[in-house]
Amino acid sequence: MSQHTEIERKYDVDGGAGLVIGHITGPDAPVVADEPRTWRLVADYVDTPALTLAAHGITLRRREGGQDEGWHLKLPAAKSARREVRGPLGAGVHHVPARLARLIAAHVRGQELVPVATVEPDRTTCRLRDRDGRVVAELADDRVVGRRLGGEAPSSESWHEVEIELVEGTPDLLDALEPALHAAGAVPAAGPSKLHRVLGDDLARPPRRAARTAGEVVTDYLERQRDQLLTYDPLVRLADHDDDSVHKMRVAVRRVRSLLRTHARLLDPAPTRALDAELKWLADKLGDVRDLEVLNARFDRGLTGEPAPGSTPGWPRELAARERKARQALKRTLSTPRYFALLAALDAFIADPPFTGRAGKKARRQSARLVARSWCKALDKYAHAERLPDGEERDRALHSTRKAAKRARYTAEAAAPALGKPAAKLAARAEDLQETLGRHQDAVVARQRLMEIAAEPDLSTADAFTLGLLLGAERRAAAEAVRDLRPARRHAAKSAVHLRAMKA
Repeated sequence: MSQHTEIERKYDVDGGAGLVIGHITGPDAPVVADEPRTWRLVADYVDTPALTLAAHGITLRRREGGQDEGWHLKLPAAKSARREVRGPLGAGVHHVPARLARLIAAHVRGQELVPVATVEPDRTTCRLRDRDGRVVAELADDRVVGRRLGGEAPSSESWHEVEIELVEGTPDLLDALEPALHAAGAVPAAGPSKLHRVLGDDLARPPRRAARTAGEVVTDYLERQRDQLLTYDPLVRLADHDDDSVHKMRVAVRRVRSLLRTHARLLDPAPTRALDAELKWLADKLGDVRDLEVLNARFDRGLTGEPAPGSTPGWPRELAARERKARQALKRTLSTPRYFALLAALDAFIADPPFTGRAGKKARRQSARLVARSWCKALDKYAHAERLPDGEERDRALHSTRKAAKRARYTAEAAAPALGKPAAKLAARAEDLQETLGRHQDAVVARQRLMEIAAEPDLSTADAFTLGLLLGAERRAAAEAVRDLRPARRHAAKSAVHLRAMKA
């Protein structure tokens, strides 16, 4: 299996004539096109009958022809970028490679995978090179016939499109090439992929209307976070280093848990507690990896350029090994029946929330109260922490303040579609306070870990010297975060004006 990040742009071309591009200028210098090559490709796309993968922006296909024939799984990774994982061609379209199937297990959950579309492009490709001869991008000119398989109304259509995919070039190359494409008659593609074009109305969702009740605020936000959790699930399964996927998946879980707590008055406590307990279990498993990612990254930065005598200390390697072990344990967790049961329980909770009567009240009034309450709790906790002297008790109080600021932020984020700019501004100010408090907490945790290492027996002189340097850096980082807290808090306090606007 191989994988890479795909960064490309797609364009539609009208008419039957081929795309003719004259002089092409990159961001720094002219780009030269190689001689074109022509391919005949046949791609069979596989999904559940309900098109679960496509609905989440995932494509799974088996393609014959071309230089990269085989199975291709494409996962959303970032704006205009997808992570592509490839496997061998295998026996046929009904034999999905096991590793690819494991990556999408959280989406499929036992459903049958069947062919849903066939796409046959006649492709002409040319490589684009910079003045040093590097292949910076590849241009593909496709005449496409696509057929919808199964469904209520099997159909077919044909169209002409162009793709430009980065190879060794940088994203600004795509911006630089766009004027030449427009001049040649290309316009931005109507859809994100060939599959989406073939499936068409089968993927259409009714437009999301603004939440009118407090309960709708809850379900809308929970649905968005559930989708985020599922988006990062396969990326976590793929990751062998800190690529931010564990962090993003953990944040989605935290947002769900936070909303269940801040909106507890709208929900029946028994099923809510049961779901929260399982979410905590998952958050802890993600935290085992994320906490080590943060520590290792901090210590790697701290060790770079330090004038430590002797050989490289051994304890960073031990911490890195612990992170690798935790990552493997997390991947096993994501294949357990308990994890899939949690996903099913979250789906059921969103589909039929156990609301109390309060959930039917108007969103503007009820959600504004919840936002105001969570925000006031965060400010009260900060005031308490500020009165304490330096030390462990104050560190704990500031950490508690951070968690309260995070809940205030998530509550405002959830309410923003219903309450508009006041809630959005409050969420941004809560995020600023949370991040400043997070810098302090990260330094405190790192300092504690360094002191634990320093207390180990048989510590070498070189290791003790290095630990002393790092401890000093973490103490300074914590002090700097504390100095930044007051400005962040003053900025956050201005949100009182917006709270009054929301209550009106």
